[in-house]
Amino acid sequence: MTYFKIRGPITQVETFAVGTQIRELPRLRRRYGSGRWRKRKGVANIELPDGSVQTAEVHWYEATGIGRVEYKIKRLL
Repeated sequence: MTYFKIRGPITQVETFAVGTQIRELPRLRRRYGSGRWRKRKGVANIELPDGSVQTAEVHWYEATGIGRVEYKIKRLL
């Protein structure tokens, strides 16, 4: 369950792990299906449960045909 909402576009997107470099790859394949999995990061404005909007570095997994899944906040900027 995600406890924040992304408001606006994600900028400064980078891929930092692909395929077998991802430790969670077997779990991702079981849960979402096979694909070319990438672990990515970027900067976005997020809305927290208390209603405040902050800029944060977010990480997620992404695969062609499946899309972006499992967003997480890594740090507030």
